[in-house]
Amino acid sequence: MIFMILHIVVVAVAAAHILLRPHRQPESRAAWLVLVLTLPYVGALAYLLVGQTSVGRKRMERLHAAFRDLPRPESAPGWRAAPRLADRHEALFSVGRSISFYPPTGGNSARLLDNSNAAIDAMIADIDAAADHVHLLFYIWLADRNGTKVAEAMQRAARRGVACRVLVDDLGSRDLVRGPLWRDMIAAGVEARRALVIGNPLLRALIGRIDLRNHRKIAVIDNRITYCGSQNCADPEFLPKAKFAPWVDVLMRFEGPVARQNQHLFASDWLGNGGTDIGDLLRRPMEEAPPGFTAQVVATGPTFRNSAMPEMFETLIYAAKRSLFITTPYYVPDAAMQAALCACANRGVDTTIVFPARNDDFAVAAASRSYYQDLLQAGVKIFEYEAGLLHAKTLTMDGEILLIGSANMDRRSFDLNYENNILVEDAEATAALQARQETYLAQCRRILPDAVTRWPVGRRLWNNALAIIGPVL
Repeated sequence: MIFMILHIVVVAVAAAHILLRPHRQPESRAAWLVLVLTLPYVGALAYLLVGQTSVGRKRMERLHAAFRDLPRPESAPGWRAAPRLADRHEALFSVGRSISFYPPTGGNSARLLDNSNAAIDAMIADIDAAADHVHLLFYIWLADRNGTKVAEAMQRAARRGVACRVLVDDLGSRDLVRGPLWRDMIAAGVEARRALVIGNPLLRALIGRIDLRNHRKIAVIDNRITYCGSQNCADPEFLPKAKFAPWVDVLMRFEGPVARQNQHLFASDWLGNGGTDIGDLLRRPMEEAPPGFTAQVVATGPTFRNSAMPEMFETLIYAAKRSLFITTPYYVPDAAMQAALCACANRGVDTTIVFPARNDDFAVAAASRSYYQDLLQAGVKIFEYEAGLLHAKTLTMDGEILLIGSANMDRRSFDLNYENNILVEDAEATAALQARQETYLAQCRRILPDAVTRWPVGRRLWNNALAIIGPVL
């Protein structure tokens, strides 16, 4: 009798929390309810640990306050407002501004780096040339060849008097922060901090969800140079998951006012995670920017508007008139995004998506393939990259618009992780990125509708079962 009462109480309390939680998609509520009704104690514990999207009340207040109270980039003397956007693109940048409040800015330039090693070398060259400060934020920083080279460059810069600040995710870079390279940077004068510190996992789980991570990749040098893309501070061989290597990433080096927006984003993460107030850097006059393109930082995360990242993706997808080309390693969409992609191809837009053939996350790989049939029936061209793990998160549209950054097209990037992206209106930069996207096709196999319909029943069951679990996360 007591057990039955306990059973009813556990199910009722968990179900009430699931139904009352704001910003939850119906399919997510349904998945959690099924789990709790089927396995009440396991389901209730799982919901307690990973069913919320809170980083903890006090931490959330700090992060909110840091982002809100720091000087706005556009308030700096000499700020370069964006020239008039094409009418068809105004709404895109309006959505970006509504998410993280950064206005589009003009006077920017960019260079697409050749590959992961070239990107690291370019970043090191900028660190070695830095005159005032270097700020780095990475989700994953390994003590491998590239990770060590960057750390040594930061030590050189700190020793010559450059203010060097490093912020890494406490989970993604856990091996670095426990090792000698971290201590060497601190000894050389680098200020180093961990984002979203876990501490005691059991206690942290009671305060906020452990797996809400800072997935951003940001470099800012001297208030005028910034890097944005999918590149972590690591070798493409990526030793923790070497069997999937090489990791194929894309990184762009930007100069111009958009760097000041990434500076604000870094400063808010730095201050929100216990660092000193570096708001004075945001008050410094802007250098006169030469003519350049319009760009805008789009930042998302658990302390930003709910489902902001899928809204940005879906806005771009619906805006496409002629072409849409996407690369993403992780595709577990919500219903709206899947519908947007199908609608894009159905209205005659040349729509291409490239996924990795071998994914380091077996569950995501299976779940993503459950969406292939509908995409293919709508006319989306699907390719799977076979020469490593294509980790690039890129979108090009109509030869005029690009989006590059850290966000994947899955539920982690939609609701759980802190992400950073840059939206660009420029034909030349978009052409360069699309040319890179198209080089991947030579190392891909195209997935055709007939091949998917011939998949064995067991494979389809597996893919669809794991897709059902997706909303639980």
